[in-house]
This record gives sequence, structure tokens and C-alpha cells, in this order.
Amino acid sequence: MGLSDEEMTAMLLTLKVASVAVLCSLPLAVAVAYLLSRGRFPGKALLDGFVHLPLIMPPVVTGYLLLLTFGRRGAVGSFLDEWFGIVFSFRWTGAALAAAVMGFPLMVRAIRLSLDGVDRGLEAAASTLGANPLWTFLTVTLPLILPGIAAGMVLAFAKAMGEFGATITFVSNIPGETQTLAAAIYTYTQVPGGEAGAFRLTVISIVISLGALIASELISRRLSARMLAA
Repeated sequence: MGLSDEEMTAMLLTLKVASVAVLCSLPLAVAVAYLLSRGRFPGKALLDGFVHLPLIMPPVVTGYLLLLTFGRRGAVGSFLDEWFGIVFSFRWTGAALAAAVMGFPLMVRAIRLSLDGVDRGLEAAASTLGANPLWTFLTVTLPLILPGIAAGMVLAFAKAMGEFGATITFVSNIPGETQTLAAAIYTYTQVPGGEAGAFRLTVISIVISLGALIASELISRRLSARMLAA
């Protein structure tokens, strides 16, 4: 099942977009998950709802909001373009941003659930021994939630792999620049005789997604075994 140059480009672009989306959003996801798990502040429910909005809104709405905000004429997009030369709209970086926004709630939820399961007594013990909150998090909490972080990363990666609505609304469907696997499959379904190409890319998507899930399970088991051994 040989892939054409365009199909190979779409596959590699999808992997790049999904990887960048996950890695760039991970630090913020950990911070937000910690805030939602341990924080006690007014508006916590509002923040929780805002974080999960991409899960319940139509992806096209999310993409349109990204276009309004990060487009060349958007409030943030025009500033980034003028002062830093950073452009998101109709670029692969915009596809990564859209994928990150759509996968962010899944990553936060997985990490938050892992944080909720951490024994607070271990953190309290570290504090009584003189560790400050940051050191306690880095040496006690973070190692304990690594399986949850791994699970959240895989969920966000899988979501990014299949993201279509927000991406095509924000950055369009430009071959070689923003055409991911999902967009390429859609393109094939719109042209006569495109069934074979759509099937090939569908198989590739399934294989990559299954590979990511299997890798996540293996990593989680290894991390859990290492923590039990320690």
C-alpha cells in the first residue's frame, strides 16, 4: 500500500502537528490540572467549565473563535504578527494550536484525576521535612502522577491526530501546509475515485492511533512498576 508524496506529506505533517500540540500544551495542562485539583478560589467552577468548553462546543465554533482571536486581524494574532512575526492563520502552526486547544481538556482531565488520587499525607510529610511547595511537587507529586500525565498526552495526541473541524475552519485545507490526515481523507471523499486514497489514509490513522495507545499502556505500566519498586 504505497503512499503518494502528498499522502506522505499529510501523514508527516499530522505527526508534527500532534506532537507539537501535545508538548507545547503539557506544562499549562499540568498547571491548570493542579489548580483545579488543589486550588480553593472563587470562580473555580467557571475555570473548569471554560477548560472543558472545546469538548462540548462544535469544533467549527472553536475554529472560528481561534480565527477571530489569532487571525492576522485578530486581537492576539495581529499583535503577534506585528511584534514577533508569528503567524498562526493558514499555517501549520495554526493547525497545531487548534489541535492543542481541542486536546487540552482531555489532558487536563487525565492529569487532574491522577492528582486527586495522590495521597496528601505524602505531600504533608515532605512539607514537615522542610520542602517548599515547588520542591514537594517536583519530588513527590510529579513522580506519582506520571502515569496520568502519560495517559493525558496520549489522549491529546489521539485527539490531535483526528482533529478536523477546528483545524479546517482556522487554517483551511492547504496541501503541504495545513492538510492533515483528516483533511486529506475528507478531500479524497469529495472527488471521484478517491475511495482508495481515503482508505489508505484511514488505515494509516488507525495504525498510528493504536500504536500510541499501546505505547501509552506500556509506559504507564513501566512507570507504575517503577514506583511500586521504589
